[in-house]
Amino acid sequence: MANRNDRLPENVAGAYYVDSTCIDCDMCRSTAPSFFRRNDEIGFSITYRQPATSKEIADAEEARLGCPTESIGNDGYKAQ
Repeated sequence: MANRNDRLPENVAGAYYVDSTCIDCDMCRSTAPSFFRRNDEIGFSITYRQPATSKEIADAEEARLGCPTESIGNDGYKAQ
């Protein structure tokens, strides 16, 4: 489970974030590229845009639930 205390500072502000346990596997970037991308400076995925619509939230949730290291956190949005 992602830990908000280990949230990478490169994430955009909001409910979804990637923490420092990311292994840069590309799963979130391939599942929800509208919200997750690789930060080459740190070598990990980050959240660069927060979902806004029900469809976008569902896409971000799919990435969160599929993360093999559970490095994606959601501190607010509920899947619809």
